[in-house]
Amino acid sequence: MAIMRIGRAELRVLDLEESIKYYTNIIGLEVVGRSEGRAYLKAWDEYDHHSLVLQEADSPGLDHFGFKVRSETDLEYYERKIEQFGCTTKRISKGTRLAEGEAIRVTLPTGHEMELYHDIQQIGKKTGTLNPHPWPDEARGMAPHRLDHVLLTGDDVKTVTRFFIEALEIFQSEKIMTLDGEDMVGSFMHAQNGKAHDIAFIKGPDAKLHHAAFKVEHWYDVLKAADLLARYDVPIEVTPTRHAITRAETIYFFDPSGNRNEAYSGGYITYPDFPTITWTEDKIAHGIFYHRKEMIDSFVKALT
Repeated sequence: MAIMRIGRAELRVLDLEESIKYYTNIIGLEVVGRSEGRAYLKAWDEYDHHSLVLQEADSPGLDHFGFKVRSETDLEYYERKIEQFGCTTKRISKGTRLAEGEAIRVTLPTGHEMELYHDIQQIGKKTGTLNPHPWPDEARGMAPHRLDHVLLTGDDVKTVTRFFIEALEIFQSEKIMTLDGEDMVGSFMHAQNGKAHDIAFIKGPDAKLHHAAFKVEHWYDVLKAADLLARYDVPIEVTPTRHAITRAETIYFFDPSGNRNEAYSGGYITYPDFPTITWTEDKIAHGIFYHRKEMIDSFVKALT
C-alpha cells in the first residue's frame, strides 16, 4: 500500500477567465478541460489529466488538495486507517470532476479538505514516451514540470503531522520546534517519491492556504520567473532567494485572486530512512529565508 505523491490542488479564484490567462501565460500550464465554473490544467511534464483545478468563487483560497495512491485497493486500506485515527471519511463519486474516478475525502485536524484517489485519465505529454526530446517546443511562461507541493497553515501542527505519519504512512523530512521542544510549529512531509516535501504545515489560522508551489528545472528558471513577473506586473512578494529548509531556490508571488504561488527548484533527495531534520523556532527565519535571515512582513501576517 502506498501514497505516491500530491496529485492535484483545487484553488478558488475570483475571476475564472483572468485566472486562466495567468496560469497559462505566466505560469505556463495547459488547459485540458472545462466544466461549469471550473477549469482543469496540467504542467507539460505531467501525464495525468490535470494537477490544478481553478474554481470560480467569491473568495480565494484552497478548496481541497489530493494525494494519488498506487491502486484502487489502497483507497479502502487508507479509508480504514483514517477512520481508526478518528477522522471521518466520505466517498466522492466518479465523474464529480472531469476525468476522475471515485475518491475519499477527509477533513484534516487543521480544517483543510483532502482527498485520496487513484483513478484519473492519463493524457500524456507532448514530448511522448518514445525517444522523447527533453523539452516541448511549445513551452511558455515559467513552464514548470509539475505541481510540487502545497503549504498550509493550522493551529495543531503536531496532530496533523501525526495523522499523516500514522494514518497515511507518509514521512517527515523536517520539523520546526519551540525552544522548549514541547510544541511543533512547522512540519514538512513527503511520500515515497524522493521529494523534499509534498505537503507542509506552519502554525497559523486553521483551514488556510499559504502557497501552492510549481517545480521548475533550476536556479536560472527561478530568475526567469522573476523576469516574467516583473515584465507583466505580477506582484512579487519575495525576490529569488534560497531556503535552508528543503535546501531549495525560490520566488514567491501572487495570482490575480491573491493566492500565493511559488516557483521552486532544487531541494535534496529523500528516502524512507531519511532522518528528520529539526529546526528550532528562533531559527525559523534563517531556515525559510537563508540569505536575509529575517521574515518578510507579509509572511508573518499570513501566519497570524
